[in-house]
Amino acid sequence: MLKKRMIFTLLFDNGEYALSRNFRLQKVGNLEWLKKNYVFSRISFSIDELVILNVTRGEKNEDLFRSHVRTLSEECFIPIAAGGGILNIDQAKKLLRSGADKVVINTPLYSSPELVYSLSEEFGSQCIVASVDVKNMDGDYSIWIENGSRKIEIEVKEYLLNLANMPIGEIYFNSIDRDGTGQGYLMKMLDILPDDISVPVIMAGGAGKYHHLSEGLKNDQVDAVATAHLFNFVGDGLIKARDGLIEEGYDLAKWANKCDNFKGKD
Repeated sequence: MLKKRMIFTLLFDNGEYALSRNFRLQKVGNLEWLKKNYVFSRISFSIDELVILNVTRGEKNEDLFRSHVRTLSEECFIPIAAGGGILNIDQAKKLLRSGADKVVINTPLYSSPELVYSLSEEFGSQCIVASVDVKNMDGDYSIWIENGSRKIEIEVKEYLLNLANMPIGEIYFNSIDRDGTGQGYLMKMLDILPDDISVPVIMAGGAGKYHHLSEGLKNDQVDAVATAHLFNFVGDGLIKARDGLIEEGYDLAKWANKCDNFKGKD
């Protein structure tokens, strides 16, 4: 059985990092701010993976995004999944060469599913993270693409079943309604997943406190929990969260804590 994972998500917005609430962005700080408040050579020992999403609206500066991925990969000792605006193999290849270990795909899952198969043939299915953004309206769920601006006209369970049969490594399952609220995950959202899904599921959208991460990991359908809440987990927040999860008995990877051997860059 795979170990449970704790994931930290960064939202890149045209050179700065942002908070998101229901997909409305608020810029917080640049790369230097991020490195100062999150010493990645230290917190790398408290998270299992880093997800970096390019959520820039409109035209994206791909070179700038890749330079940030490269910088963070040099300070991180954990796998990095990065994406946002990937429409072809060349873009994915450049991102992987910039330090990413996986690519995150969202809109093309619906608009260009053939890209998923091409990426799988080129890099392997384990390299593909399928990002799914879900809205809930009085129990009626829908899938949204293009940075949450467009609802797709397909029944949710059908879409997710098709997705589960694609050559992907895992699903980043995100609630638009809980995004950035800090109110906890929308756990009922798991009910719309296919019953026999074998693809690992990352729960995202709503985690603002330690106990939200614990609630997510408690569910057998959840393989990993993610948070993008920059303020609530600033400083040693991620370190304390992981220690608490391990103390509760969750099966997370353990390693010798070498944090004191590294110095952060101001």
